[in-house]
Amino acid sequence: MGEAKTLHGKIEITEGQVEEQTANILLVEDHASFRQALAFMFEREPEFSVIAQAGSVSEARVAKNGVDVAVVDLGLPDGDGIELVEEFSSSEPRIATLVLSASLEPARFASAVEAGAAGVLHKSASIGEIVDAVRRLRNGQALLSPNEMIQMLRTVSRKRQEEMDARQAIEKLTRREKEVLQALATGMDSKEIAENLHITVETERTHMVNILNKLGVHSRLQALVFAVRHGVIEIR
Repeated sequence: MGEAKTLHGKIEITEGQVEEQTANILLVEDHASFRQALAFMFEREPEFSVIAQAGSVSEARVAKNGVDVAVVDLGLPDGDGIELVEEFSSSEPRIATLVLSASLEPARFASAVEAGAAGVLHKSASIGEIVDAVRRLRNGQALLSPNEMIQMLRTVSRKRQEEMDARQAIEKLTRREKEVLQALATGMDSKEIAENLHITVETERTHMVNILNKLGVHSRLQALVFAVRHGVIEIR
């Protein structure tokens, strides 16, 4: 038999005979039992070989050599799986990444696609569905329709705009208004906040009206939720 050479993901034999190359799989999942079950299912398929397993972002970074497809869980103990998707997309573009997420938030899937994921699945998918999704990726089939891609990217754009609007609103808050919010987070009412900050109840209420207007919310509770969500204050 003549000399063989790699070409477009296959082994091309000079005599004209072509054999499919085994796809090397990296599994990135911190739940060992699920990861091992997934590895077992992949290894039953002749076209797949699980060459590495990782339970964290740091482990995955050193296990990527020779990988064709990475199955990545977004919820990892030392970081967000989207970090890996971005890294693989920029520095290891030959790696196709299938993202798994326990979150039902469309924004999470959208962020993964924007980062470079070739496909996304909820973790409620069966192991067989995950294996089939990887097979489809290796066969060049799209897991998302163009319309789904567009909707996801729109979701990311909308979320970024919301975050920008939130940052701009937070920048408008004065130091005293942030103190009012922090006092509110402890469960104080208007009178207690006023006493704590050595101001009148009327002044406290004026601060609160200004806070509601600046944050674009309609109640003290909404202001508190906004402040906690965006890191303006801490719940102690």
